[in-house]
Amino acid sequence: MTRSPERSQLTAAEGTAPRVLIVDDDPHLVRTLTVSLRARAYHVDTARDGATALDMATGHSPDVVVLDLGLPDTDGVEIIRCLRGRSQVPIIVLSARHASKEKVDALDAGADDYVTKPFGMDELLARLRAAVRRTKAAGTEEAAVETESFRIDLAAKKASRAGESVRLTPTEWHVVEVLTRRPGRLVSQKDLLQEVWGPAYEAETHYLRVYMAQLRRKLEADPSRPRHFVTEPGMGYRFEP
Repeated sequence: MTRSPERSQLTAAEGTAPRVLIVDDDPHLVRTLTVSLRARAYHVDTARDGATALDMATGHSPDVVVLDLGLPDTDGVEIIRCLRGRSQVPIIVLSARHASKEKVDALDAGADDYVTKPFGMDELLARLRAAVRRTKAAGTEEAAVETESFRIDLAAKKASRAGESVRLTPTEWHVVEVLTRRPGRLVSQKDLLQEVWGPAYEAETHYLRVYMAQLRRKLEADPSRPRHFVTEPGMGYRFEP
């Protein structure tokens, strides 16, 4: 089958095809976007709620997230905040909310662009291409985190200790990424729970105790006296390089 000039141009310009995560609970819109983007050589993943979106954003490492604000389980602004806690992936809001305050709240939370519904497909495609170019221009590779006990390669999602590979579960990676991207800064229990598990879990502090204990056993030289993943009693956790 002959590829269209637009498809050939995109893959040649970008190298590998960009991956887009569409987060919207409107099946007709999602289907339309999926067909249009795949026809232009994008890889497309979809999620209809915030919890699924956060899982897919970590597991699939999209190049761009297209996000509706009116999700069935949580407000899209909270999803933007959670994504920003773990990634600098470009976020394009695609929403029917036209009020200036809605736009300001989304952009202040960390969105890169805001497109109101109804929208033109050509406009959205142009904004997607711009977001991919900005990401590539800035360089998407993140520096590795080195300590006296272990090494975390955020770009490759690999951990090692004393030269030996350490396997971390997806949730453990979430926790590690949130903390190591804020070295020396206190991350509150509420913020960590929201960013890793979502807004509905902000009171489930026992999750943190379990996962921090697992991380310390895997990475710290002395898990009973952690040097790098430090607990601030009653407040939260801190990563000390």
